[in-house]
Amino acid sequence: MKKILSLTTVLAICGSFLYAQNAVDLKVQLDNASGKISPHMWGIFFEDINLGADGGIYAELVKNRSFEFDHPMMGWKRLENVPEGTFLIINDSRRKGNARSLKIHKPTDFKTGLQNEGFRGMGVKKGDGYEFSLLYRQASPGIRIKVELLNEQDQVIGTAALPLSQGANWQTGSVTFTSAETSPKGKLNIWFEGAGDVEVDMLSLFPQDTWKNRPKGLRKDMVQILADMEPDFVRFPGGCIVEGRDLATRFQWKKTVGPIEERELIINRWNTEFSHRLTPDYFQTFGLGFYEYFLLSEDIGAEPVPILNCGMACQFNTGEVVPLDELDEYIQDALDLIEFANGDIHTPWGKLRAEMGHPAPFNLKMLGVGNENWGPQYIERLAIFQKILQEKHPEIQIIASSGTDPNGERFDYLDEKLRDMKVDIIDEHYYRPPAWFLSGADRYDDYDRNGPKIFAGEYASHTTRPQGPGRSTWEAALSEAAFLTGLERNGDVVTMASYAPLFGHVDGWQWSPDLIWVDNLNVYGTPSYHVQKLYSLNKGTDIIPVKLGDQNVVGQDSLYASAVYDADTKELIVKFVNYNEQSVEANFQLDTKKKIKGNATKITLANADLNVVNSLEEPLRIKPQTEQVNYKGKAIKDTFPPYSFTVIKIPVQ
Repeated sequence: MKKILSLTTVLAICGSFLYAQNAVDLKVQLDNASGKISPHMWGIFFEDINLGADGGIYAELVKNRSFEFDHPMMGWKRLENVPEGTFLIINDSRRKGNARSLKIHKPTDFKTGLQNEGFRGMGVKKGDGYEFSLLYRQASPGIRIKVELLNEQDQVIGTAALPLSQGANWQTGSVTFTSAETSPKGKLNIWFEGAGDVEVDMLSLFPQDTWKNRPKGLRKDMVQILADMEPDFVRFPGGCIVEGRDLATRFQWKKTVGPIEERELIINRWNTEFSHRLTPDYFQTFGLGFYEYFLLSEDIGAEPVPILNCGMACQFNTGEVVPLDELDEYIQDALDLIEFANGDIHTPWGKLRAEMGHPAPFNLKMLGVGNENWGPQYIERLAIFQKILQEKHPEIQIIASSGTDPNGERFDYLDEKLRDMKVDIIDEHYYRPPAWFLSGADRYDDYDRNGPKIFAGEYASHTTRPQGPGRSTWEAALSEAAFLTGLERNGDVVTMASYAPLFGHVDGWQWSPDLIWVDNLNVYGTPSYHVQKLYSLNKGTDIIPVKLGDQNVVGQDSLYASAVYDADTKELIVKFVNYNEQSVEANFQLDTKKKIKGNATKITLANADLNVVNSLEEPLRIKPQTEQVNYKGKAIKDTFPPYSFTVIKIPVQ
């Protein structure tokens, strides 16, 4: 779908020299709504990149807890000099999903132990409780365990003892203790005391203070910052990890459900993807699996939006495809996932969901088939999925990929084919510089209202700043705010939107910019986070046209605007971007027979320096400023600061 940009839109890219010397007059057509806003407009995109899951939101502190990494002892260090044969890696193929374990052989009571380094250290807090647990078996009694939590100076800040019982079968042991200090980069010592033989696995350390206090659950502050957005949906598990570098390492949801100790670890595709950020210790343990993704979505009031492999590996890597006559396994995965999410507890997969603790269905409504796939090979596989899913589950909307780019030959081919197929939702992705976002605010103004809906599934403005947390600038966020006015104005066509990637660990990132940055103890939202949060918290139900003359406000004088009416709160919500280096005075004339009542609320994000970022040291350098204002009658006259994004909420009777 090619577009010719208007002259005003093109000139808006050039910057603030078009600053309007006189007040800008805008008309808000409150009594002439142009459509309905999607009920799931603003959401979040989750992928295990940048230590987003393991080492991030999944609160496990021990790295390589089950010795399943390519190097079984990665993350571990042997303590003390011990005889050869004291430690032995056992590979037992009879154990489902988790074949390896560690055998400790101590014919006499010499001192020996292991130390785990965690994920760039272990973040622990003073006064908080921690649970150490493991699986073990020992044929005869003799070995007991002592655990020690260490700070960066190798001083013991927490300790506990754990006796081990006798038994030929695997059993669970656990003990809790309290940290005496806060340490962002702690370590864990595990001492094996006494004499004898013992086999151990799933050596684990979790904070007790997790999200909703669930044992072995999610990191509380990282979930909370998502819940604060009140997202409409959660897309999971990605992203390129859905595809895998090859089909053997694709994401297979069935291996991520059931007992934790039986989930089959695989390498994370971001392990070696970027030569400048090699991460050889990056694997997926799937402690955060599809059940947990569904539960997270439910917890924060969001629709679950899973994406499944369509029989194609990443086309930038191997480009492997499964033969069409062997696609049944992949389609069955989709059918079984719908049963897992929505099925009765007497169905096989519904029964598993109930056994995991959730008898009620998760009410799945949408399902993605493929991620950033393209070409005829994608279309022919998608068509098979579509036919079977429409026959067996017409209630499920199918999300299809438009490839990696928002324009060009690849995009044009897919856009035409997907519209011919009448897919429900087309997933468009755009990682582009700020100028692209500024010039694209009118992208969807002329899209077919009767065709497929659009999912802006991955978007982020990429500046030329150096990689890392410093790339998440106000310039990027403000250009996104301008672009999002176009998504909101076309909320009857653009049914979903989510920034990507979601999380970045300051010590373990592979990709930037990111919406939210963390270290082992702290979390903060970037300027882009605050922009999308303002859209998400101020969504409305009806699209209200905002006009400059007879045109939409899409860059004229570097200004952008959209508006919605919220029928539930009875508020008009105006969003206004001033992408100028000077203040701008604007007059909004409310074209309505309704009565305007009471004070309005004005929320502003602004900074005259486009290179400003939030950081661990200054997490709220860019943050919303809220004030109550009293506008007279049906004319809103106000001055908007340089480089600002403003939300105005006006009560309407």
